[in-house]
Amino acid sequence: MTVPYFEDPETTREEILAAAYRALRTHGYADLTIQKIGDELEKSPSLVYHHYENKDDLLVACLEFMLEQFESEMTTDGIDDPRRSLEAFLEGAVPVEEDPDRTEFARALLELRVQAGFDPSYREHFVRSDQLFQDRIAAIIRAGIAEDVFQECDAEQVAATLFTLLTGGFVRQATTDHGEWALAVRAEIDEYLQERVYRS
Repeated sequence: MTVPYFEDPETTREEILAAAYRALRTHGYADLTIQKIGDELEKSPSLVYHHYENKDDLLVACLEFMLEQFESEMTTDGIDDPRRSLEAFLEGAVPVEEDPDRTEFARALLELRVQAGFDPSYREHFVRSDQLFQDRIAAIIRAGIAEDVFQECDAEQVAATLFTLLTGGFVRQATTDHGEWALAVRAEIDEYLQERVYRS
């Protein structure tokens, strides 16, 4: 899967980050080396070392770059349709139909998320990114309440619940075959939203 943020790199730094993502996707975290990133970049590994100390330094920078781009989009894009915005989050994490590209991205991201259990740099990133995504869901819910299309509810509490469910769906998407579980989970989440969030 090509991540949109890496499709047209404009600087050497962005070229290196894009190459790191492609190399991670190809080789996996355990077998990834600066040499392999350099090969993907089609330039000497010394160029990579000129910008980044090691592969973890580079991969955390890759994560931060993607998050910065997403955060920039969130600040410029309004919430015109709260229900549609919320459902877009659901489809991203628990797709009803199999999407090989999305699964490939989920697997690459999960490999980095696992490192958060051992490496403070990864942990710091995912703590921040989780909060950002959860805050976005809460903002969507508050917008829906303000427009009277959502029920009165605790937006932060609902957002925390939904994001935790979506994170589980993302992990399962990355580590198992697509199956009936996705349909079952989406149906149950929809039931929750009908009961707790959406107005009839």
